[in-house]
Amino acid sequence: MDLRAIVEESDIAYKRAFSRMEQRSWGYLFINEENPLHYDANHAHPSGILTDSSEAESIVREVAEFFEAKGIFPRFYLYQPEQQKALTSVLEAHGFKLEFLPSPIQLWQGKVTELEPLPEVRIEPVTRDNWEDCLLVESVPELGGREIREKSFALEFAHPAFEHFLLRVEGEPASTLCLLRAGAIMRIENVATLPAFRGRGLIGHLIRHAQERFLQTGGKQLWVCPINERVEQVYSRYGFETVGKFTFAHAYRGGKGILDIR
Repeated sequence: MDLRAIVEESDIAYKRAFSRMEQRSWGYLFINEENPLHYDANHAHPSGILTDSSEAESIVREVAEFFEAKGIFPRFYLYQPEQQKALTSVLEAHGFKLEFLPSPIQLWQGKVTELEPLPEVRIEPVTRDNWEDCLLVESVPELGGREIREKSFALEFAHPAFEHFLLRVEGEPASTLCLLRAGAIMRIENVATLPAFRGRGLIGHLIRHAQERFLQTGGKQLWVCPINERVEQVYSRYGFETVGKFTFAHAYRGGKGILDIR
């Protein structure tokens, strides 16, 4: 099982929903000038291992000029940065900050989570009628806030690869989750809960709903890439097994780091 290929394929499918992808000999550029502060929509994505420092120098200059000409801070997303020493050295020499984020990769083992139904909880697909309620939940700071999330959410909502769900508690919007289809696999994305409803186990009910929906649609594998080990433990309680861990690096020249936002 090539975990990197699975993660990269689903990452690309995710980002193409809300940005324009430009292919280069070394990888991809993702750009959305209408949403310049959205990191996932504006960055360089090298897809191979760079060992030549002169090539890395050329790429860094190309990327920096590309984004700065559009008034956007240049940034790179790097998989397995421990193998990208030539590139990270050049990035640091050009004034890029680097932050390293552990990235667990989890695969659902196929058993639907057993949970006691809560009469006050209702889960519904997101439509034009409840779009604003879903956006309210997804505007939490952890997903970038309203300004960033509103633009990307509109594009995701209109994209056939995404399916969003809203959980209500006594009629009030409380939590959200979406399923992303990337080829034969599906991935859980954009899980959020409003602060007033946290600590009540609501995400478990959304995860169960996602599992049932996955089975209904005939997907082959259901994945999730938790943002940290605490979230990894949450998914472990609902039938997801950690099958690998990557280190993900974010290199940026301007603006905040991902850890500052989270």
